[in-house]
Amino acid sequence: MEYNRIIAVTGLPGLFELVASKTDGAIVRSLEDQSTKFVSSRKHNFSHLESIEIYTKRDNVNLVEIFKSMKSSGTKLPDVKDGNGLKAYFETTYPDMDFERVYASDMKKMVKWFEIIDRNNIEFKLSEATAPEEEETVVEEEAPAKAKKAVKKEAAATEEDTATEKPKAKKKAAPKKAAEEAADSEATEEKPKKTARKKKSEE
Repeated sequence: MEYNRIIAVTGLPGLFELVASKTDGAIVRSLEDQSTKFVSSRKHNFSHLESIEIYTKRDNVNLVEIFKSMKSSGTKLPDVKDGNGLKAYFETTYPDMDFERVYASDMKKMVKWFEIIDRNNIEFKLSEATAPEEEETVVEEEAPAKAKKAVKKEAAATEEDTATEKPKAKKKAAPKKAAEEAADSEATEEKPKKTARKKKSEE
């Protein structure tokens, strides 16, 4: 059984495994006596344990983090009927909890739920869909890489522009050569005329 399938049902004690969802309710299995039954959504509300968060002095934490601290502390669970004992227990196991907003009734539920889950040997582990979001950090880390690629593309584009500009400089020099060739051709045409004039004078 996986932690992400455990739910609490309003109006019913204990915890349940979600077996199947229906349009008008759900089929659940009790973690206490393993009995299976249909629960109508018209009369009851369902809460997945992995979606529950607890107030702390800093940011809210998922309920599973509280359970992990309770598991690792090894401290004996308090009597749920003793309000002072409950607070003293959580002050030791999770001192960052905001005790002004987390009431004795909430702590009582956490102790009861922890006992049921631990007794059924269920691992306190969130599903991948509910685990801390990593996609945002990946996007933020990829952004500089995309910027670098854009810079490289711009640099390549400027190199291509400079490469294409070089032949234009050669084309500008071409008219000068044409003018020189035209001048040479004119000079060669004038030479025969001079020789012709000399021949007439000799005659």
